[in-house]
Amino acid sequence: MNGRIADIQSRILALQTQQATTVTATRTSQSAAGGSGTTFASHLQGAIAAQQGPAAKKAYKLNEKGIPEDLAAYGNGRIPTEVLSQVGDTRHKLWGPAAEQLTRLVADAKRDGVKIGITDSYRSYNEQVDLARRKGLYSQGGLAAKPGTSEHGWGMATDLDLSPEALAWMRQNAGRYGFVENTKRESWHWAFRPNT
Repeated sequence: MNGRIADIQSRILALQTQQATTVTATRTSQSAAGGSGTTFASHLQGAIAAQQGPAAKKAYKLNEKGIPEDLAAYGNGRIPTEVLSQVGDTRHKLWGPAAEQLTRLVADAKRDGVKIGITDSYRSYNEQVDLARRKGLYSQGGLAAKPGTSEHGWGMATDLDLSPEALAWMRQNAGRYGFVENTKRESWHWAFRPNT
């Protein structure tokens, strides 16, 4: 038992040392480049994300409609809470790879001095019905997709709070994280496209 505990402790120490080395190297290179005014926490988050690799570049098995098969089995707006992941330290949730990429996107924009807020994310079927009732269907001039067809119902779309500067940043950079602007009249709506 003691041997097993010692093994686990040594693995944890090795990971901590590796992360600290990565963070130190990142801080040193940024200091040499004049620094960017970012915090230690943002450096650490960036180093960990770099080690994990970008989710947008991983391959996912998609069905004929471009929906990951692991989500399609549940149905639009019926994704269990435990399948969704939190975006950063917000209350918003998306499909795991989308949440990971949106978290990176927001952090990277912040490092560039651009604030991106999140106003909406995953929507259950009942939330889609309520939104359609309140805002009208998009096909009829409103702002809601037909319930059961929303990209939000797959946990693969987010609505963002974007200043003109943030919108310009998104249009220039979002594709690197797998996000696309795909809804006319809604510059705040960004969908995650794995494998793009």
